[in-house]
Amino acid sequence: MKRDSSSLQTSPVSDMAMVDYPLSAATAERSPVMENMLARARAFAEPLIADETLDTGENTLAHADAVAAIVAKMGGSEAMQAASYLVYACQHLNRPQEVIAKVFGDNFAALAVETTKLVRVQEQARSAAQGHHIEGAGAQTENVRKMLLAFSRDLRVVMLRLASRLQTLRHAAASKQPAPEGVARESLQVFAPLANRLGIWQVKWEIEDLSFRFLEPETYKLIARLLDEKRIEREGHVEQLRSQLERELQNEGVKATVQGRPKNIYSIVKKMRGKSLDFAQVFDILALRVVVSDVKDCYAALAWVHSHFQPIDEEFDDYIARPKPNGYQSLHTVVRELVDGKPGKPIEIQIRTEEMHDHAEHGVAAHWAYKEAGHKGYAGVWASGEYDAKIAVLRQLLAWERDLSGGLQGQGLFDDRIYVLTPDAAIVELPQGATPVDFAYTVHTTLGHRCRGARVDGAMVPLNTPLSNGQTVEIIAAKEGGPSRDWLNAELGYLASHRARAKVRAWFNAQITHETVARGREAVEKLLQREGKTAVRLEDLASQLGFKSADHLFEVVGKDEFSLRNIETLLRPPEPAPGPDDGVLIKKARGSEKSGKGGVLVVGVSSLMTQLAKCCKPAPPDSIRGFVTRGHGVSVHRSDCSNFRTMASKDNERVIDVEWGAPKKGAEAPVYAVDVAVEAADRQGLLRDISDVFAREKMNVIGVQTQSIKGTAWMTFTVEIADAARLTQVLGVVTAVIGVRSARRR
Repeated sequence: MKRDSSSLQTSPVSDMAMVDYPLSAATAERSPVMENMLARARAFAEPLIADETLDTGENTLAHADAVAAIVAKMGGSEAMQAASYLVYACQHLNRPQEVIAKVFGDNFAALAVETTKLVRVQEQARSAAQGHHIEGAGAQTENVRKMLLAFSRDLRVVMLRLASRLQTLRHAAASKQPAPEGVARESLQVFAPLANRLGIWQVKWEIEDLSFRFLEPETYKLIARLLDEKRIEREGHVEQLRSQLERELQNEGVKATVQGRPKNIYSIVKKMRGKSLDFAQVFDILALRVVVSDVKDCYAALAWVHSHFQPIDEEFDDYIARPKPNGYQSLHTVVRELVDGKPGKPIEIQIRTEEMHDHAEHGVAAHWAYKEAGHKGYAGVWASGEYDAKIAVLRQLLAWERDLSGGLQGQGLFDDRIYVLTPDAAIVELPQGATPVDFAYTVHTTLGHRCRGARVDGAMVPLNTPLSNGQTVEIIAAKEGGPSRDWLNAELGYLASHRARAKVRAWFNAQITHETVARGREAVEKLLQREGKTAVRLEDLASQLGFKSADHLFEVVGKDEFSLRNIETLLRPPEPAPGPDDGVLIKKARGSEKSGKGGVLVVGVSSLMTQLAKCCKPAPPDSIRGFVTRGHGVSVHRSDCSNFRTMASKDNERVIDVEWGAPKKGAEAPVYAVDVAVEAADRQGLLRDISDVFAREKMNVIGVQTQSIKGTAWMTFTVEIADAARLTQVLGVVTAVIGVRSARRR
């Protein structure tokens, strides 16, 4: 398969035809054929975007039209051109995935949504960079990562983003409005190298020149002015030299195609700065390229050129005998035309074969367009199919990312990440030092669990082998099974990813969960049998204890993280209701006492033995009621006590009126024990902080119960108070403690 060199320009023109790049072949299978696809897509998008404008001020429909035209010149199919309209329509639909899929299919819907996401990521990256700009590629690190991963999911996104960015720059130039610095810098530092890596040279040159025009307008104008001096004469002179050289070589028996090669402004400036040259010292402003059939003709053409022009010795390079590291081959020479016996302006002449020219023009060493055939190398071996082309393109994208990281040596922009390929040609992002096991867990958790072996670039490797950028990894998995405990041993080096390590731990934890739940269920059921509560629904019990399900309760019980005593406390009422009896035993207190225990007076009776109920723990000035018990005198409850209401409903005749007695003169005021319930987010030092509050408020704490479940702490404090109203104030202070959600009297 050979490229038609006639498709390349023979004289400098602004709008150059472009070849059908292998990128189109690599993505063709993902572009379904549909009759009148382009017209249908434009008709679909027009009502949505005809009256819309982009952030640059350009009409959205006009932008989409221009992008479609650029994609066509890049070799994109009609379906690819149609996708240009769907991408911009996507931004104006409520449910773009559904709507576009219904009309054009899932394939185009995914492309439109993916491209739109990437556009938004880039916009956010540029916004974040404003105000703290970092010179160089470092500011684009995360942006490049997102682009790389988006490209791997759908290669068509590459062409659409390049075309869109080129049109954005063209519009800014045509409207004489400066492009935003962030857009121009990103175009120069990211998009131009991308086009360079993919061999889309005309796009690369135009993006470079337009970006440079906005970033350094004065320098751009200076070089452009120097180039424009006598442009017509110069172009006429180049055409004269081109036709003369082609004709003379034909006469010498050398079949050659001679082309006039333009020099873009940015490359001139880059060369001047890189080699500290003046404009007059840039020898390839005027340049010719000679393409011949074989190597022998290369040297024959060189001999003729050196015999009819004056060569500049120090400007001759033989890249055929000594190819560049990337495989580039060509003869480079700089000569001066003799005018009336005097040397004229320098002219650069490149001489190469058709294969060398194809190799140089259609990629960086063009190996993305060739099948990477191992020992066979790249030269002359074309991709055998769409899959090979896709793999080659993806590896060139990885090379593009490495190019950018190399832009700032020693700063390690991408040193923390590597990118490898799946057998299905998708890019997977991994941490530096990742192994095939990390790769398997990144692709899918189940694949990681069942991983038993791996092939890297077709060769079997140990599972703890560190991976490198651009490698293709294939996992050999068992039908069932789980990970090895050795993978958690850091010294063995099986896992570099914290995420993968967590998944392995989760698997082993899950293996014992069943046993743990069974053990917890058994313990809870035995407790319910002892308490005579076998009729209690387990789900209801778990809910009352604050768990989502019974299994969650069984799990923490099985792990000994939750005491069965908490369940006992829930099941047992603090004071069971008394049973019926035949009579009431009433003990009189000493005649000198006017009040019962706790300073309670029984209305209508001189003195009766009283005791404060443990279920509600009343304290002044609570509203209280009395209940005559068997053998224990009068039990005093708060009026709102649920136990009291239950007993009163059964034995209303035992209910008597009681009231708080006045404290004796000179005697210490009595104190009452009450329970305070606190709910809080569990943290270190929580109990200490709450206890400090009670201490500061001079409240004696005589008992504490705590339990913590899933980050929530429940605490019960038993404190002694003389007045319940004082307790309300203290609870307000407790609520202000960090983490406390509620504090109330039980």
